[in-house]
Amino acid sequence: MKRAVYPGSFDPVTKGHLDIIERAATIVDELVVGVLNNNVKTPLFSVEERVNMLIDVTRHIPNVRVEAFSGLSVEFVKKCNASFIVRGLRAVTDFEYELQMAQTNRSIDREVDTLFLTTALNYAYISSTIVKEVASYGGDISGFVPPSVVEQVYHKIEQKKQ
Repeated sequence: MKRAVYPGSFDPVTKGHLDIIERAATIVDELVVGVLNNNVKTPLFSVEERVNMLIDVTRHIPNVRVEAFSGLSVEFVKKCNASFIVRGLRAVTDFEYELQMAQTNRSIDREVDTLFLTTALNYAYISSTIVKEVASYGGDISGFVPPSVVEQVYHKIEQKKQ
Protein backbone atom coordinates (compact mmCIF):
# COMPACT_ATOMS: atom_id res chain seq x y z
CA MET A 1 0.00 0.00 0.00
CA LYS A 2 1.31 3.42 -0.94
CA ARG A 3 0.74 5.78 1.98
CA ALA A 4 1.82 9.41 2.20
CA VAL A 5 1.61 12.15 4.82
CA TYR A 6 0.73 15.75 4.04
CA PRO A 7 1.84 17.64 7.17
CA GLY A 8 1.04 21.24 8.00
CA SER A 9 -0.50 23.67 10.45
CA PHE A 10 -3.64 24.28 8.34
CA ASP A 11 -4.52 27.36 10.41
CA PRO A 12 -6.99 27.53 8.66
CA VAL A 13 -7.19 25.05 5.79
CA THR A 14 -7.27 26.91 2.46
CA LYS A 15 -8.47 26.02 -1.02
CA GLY A 16 -4.80 25.64 -1.93
CA HIS A 17 -4.36 23.00 0.79
CA LEU A 18 -7.50 21.23 -0.41
CA ASP A 19 -6.19 21.28 -4.00
CA ILE A 20 -3.00 19.52 -2.88
CA ILE A 21 -4.96 17.01 -0.76
CA GLU A 22 -7.32 16.11 -3.61
CA ARG A 23 -4.51 15.66 -6.11
CA ALA A 24 -2.20 13.75 -3.74
CA ALA A 25 -5.07 11.40 -2.86
CA THR A 26 -5.22 10.29 -6.51
CA ILE A 27 -1.55 9.24 -6.39
CA VAL A 28 -1.59 7.12 -3.23
CA ASP A 29 -3.73 4.43 -1.66
CA GLU A 30 -4.02 6.44 1.56
CA LEU A 31 -3.18 10.05 2.38
CA VAL A 32 -2.77 11.04 6.01
CA VAL A 33 -3.22 14.77 6.57
CA GLY A 34 -1.09 15.50 9.62
CA VAL A 35 -2.13 18.56 11.60
CA LEU A 36 0.89 19.90 13.44
CA ASN A 37 0.47 20.82 17.07
CA ASN A 38 3.34 23.34 17.18
CA ASN A 39 4.13 24.75 20.61
CA VAL A 40 6.25 27.54 19.09
CA LYS A 41 3.40 29.15 17.14
CA THR A 42 0.18 30.60 18.50
CA PRO A 43 -2.45 29.37 16.07
CA LEU A 44 -5.84 30.97 15.55
CA PHE A 45 -7.54 27.57 15.87
CA SER A 46 -6.81 24.77 18.33
CA VAL A 47 -5.40 21.55 16.90
CA GLU A 48 -8.78 19.86 17.51
CA GLU A 49 -10.60 22.59 15.58
CA ARG A 50 -8.15 22.29 12.68
CA VAL A 51 -8.52 18.51 12.61
CA ASN A 52 -12.32 18.84 12.57
CA MET A 53 -12.21 21.43 9.77
CA LEU A 54 -10.05 19.12 7.68
CA ILE A 55 -12.24 16.09 8.35
CA ASP A 56 -15.21 18.15 7.17
CA VAL A 57 -13.63 19.47 3.96
CA THR A 58 -12.08 16.12 2.98
CA ARG A 59 -15.19 14.03 3.69
CA HIS A 60 -15.66 13.48 -0.05
CA ILE A 61 -12.23 11.83 -0.42
CA PRO A 62 -12.46 8.23 0.81
CA ASN A 63 -8.73 7.53 1.10
CA VAL A 64 -7.91 10.56 3.28
CA ARG A 65 -7.65 10.48 7.04
CA VAL A 66 -6.75 13.36 9.35
CA GLU A 67 -4.62 13.11 12.49
CA ALA A 68 -2.95 15.55 14.84
CA PHE A 69 0.74 15.17 15.61
CA SER A 70 3.59 16.98 17.30
CA GLY A 71 7.31 16.70 16.76
CA LEU A 72 9.17 15.98 13.56
CA SER A 73 7.18 15.28 10.41
CA VAL A 74 9.58 12.50 9.44
CA GLU A 75 8.86 10.69 12.72
CA PHE A 76 5.11 11.04 12.13
CA VAL A 77 5.59 9.57 8.63
CA LYS A 78 7.26 6.50 10.14
CA LYS A 79 4.53 6.18 12.80
CA CYS A 80 1.95 6.15 9.99
CA ASN A 81 3.94 3.53 8.03
CA ALA A 82 4.09 5.96 5.14
CA SER A 83 6.76 6.16 2.45
CA PHE A 84 6.81 9.82 1.69
CA ILE A 85 5.83 13.35 2.59
CA VAL A 86 3.66 15.49 0.30
CA ARG A 87 4.41 19.20 0.16
CA GLY A 88 2.73 21.92 -1.85
CA LEU A 89 4.68 24.60 -3.65
CA ARG A 90 3.14 27.97 -4.44
CA ALA A 91 6.18 29.90 -5.66
CA VAL A 92 9.95 29.72 -6.06
CA THR A 93 10.38 31.11 -2.55
CA ASP A 94 8.54 28.04 -1.17
CA PHE A 95 10.89 25.76 -3.08
CA GLU A 96 14.05 26.90 -1.27
CA TYR A 97 12.57 26.27 2.18
CA GLU A 98 10.85 23.02 1.16
CA LEU A 99 14.00 21.67 -0.50
CA GLN A 100 15.96 22.35 2.68
CA MET A 101 13.29 20.56 4.75
CA ALA A 102 13.19 17.60 2.34
CA GLN A 103 16.96 17.22 2.49
CA THR A 104 16.92 17.47 6.29
CA ASN A 105 14.18 14.84 6.53
CA ARG A 106 16.10 12.58 4.13
CA SER A 107 19.22 12.91 6.28
CA ILE A 108 17.19 11.92 9.36
CA ASP A 109 15.59 8.93 7.63
CA ARG A 110 16.86 7.71 4.24
CA GLU A 111 13.62 5.79 3.64
CA VAL A 112 11.41 8.89 3.60
CA ASP A 113 11.13 10.85 0.38
CA THR A 114 9.30 14.09 -0.39
CA LEU A 115 6.85 14.54 -3.24
CA PHE A 116 6.33 18.15 -4.34
CA LEU A 117 3.07 19.21 -5.98
CA THR A 118 2.62 22.69 -7.35
CA THR A 119 -0.55 24.40 -6.24
CA ALA A 120 -3.07 25.24 -8.95
CA LEU A 121 -2.34 28.70 -10.35
CA ASN A 122 -5.59 30.18 -9.07
CA TYR A 123 -4.54 29.33 -5.48
CA ALA A 124 -0.82 30.13 -5.74
CA TYR A 125 -1.08 33.40 -3.81
CA ILE A 126 -3.20 32.04 -0.94
CA SER A 127 -1.71 31.30 2.46
CA SER A 128 -3.29 30.80 5.88
CA THR A 129 -1.53 33.99 6.99
CA ILE A 130 -3.12 36.00 4.16
CA VAL A 131 -6.54 34.52 4.97
CA LYS A 132 -6.27 35.58 8.62
CA GLU A 133 -5.04 39.05 7.72
CA VAL A 134 -7.79 39.71 5.17
CA ALA A 135 -10.44 38.35 7.57
CA SER A 136 -9.12 40.47 10.45
CA TYR A 137 -9.95 43.58 8.39
CA GLY A 138 -13.38 42.24 7.42
CA GLY A 139 -12.38 41.36 3.87
CA ASP A 140 -14.04 38.64 1.83
CA ILE A 141 -12.20 35.31 2.25
CA SER A 142 -14.76 33.13 0.46
CA GLY A 143 -12.42 32.74 -2.52
CA PHE A 144 -9.58 31.56 -0.26
CA VAL A 145 -11.08 28.90 2.01
CA PRO A 146 -13.72 26.17 1.65
CA PRO A 147 -17.28 27.42 2.34
CA SER A 148 -17.60 25.65 5.71
CA VAL A 149 -14.45 27.41 6.96
CA VAL A 150 -15.41 31.01 6.12
CA GLU A 151 -17.66 31.73 9.11
CA GLN A 152 -15.40 29.80 11.48
CA VAL A 153 -12.51 32.15 10.62
CA TYR A 154 -14.58 35.32 11.10
CA HIS A 155 -16.03 33.99 14.35
CA LYS A 156 -12.63 33.03 15.77
CA ILE A 157 -11.12 36.42 14.85
CA GLU A 158 -14.01 38.19 16.57
CA GLN A 159 -13.48 36.05 19.68
CA LYS A 160 -9.77 36.94 19.73
CA LYS A 161 -10.58 40.66 19.53
CA GLN A 162 -12.74 40.53 22.66
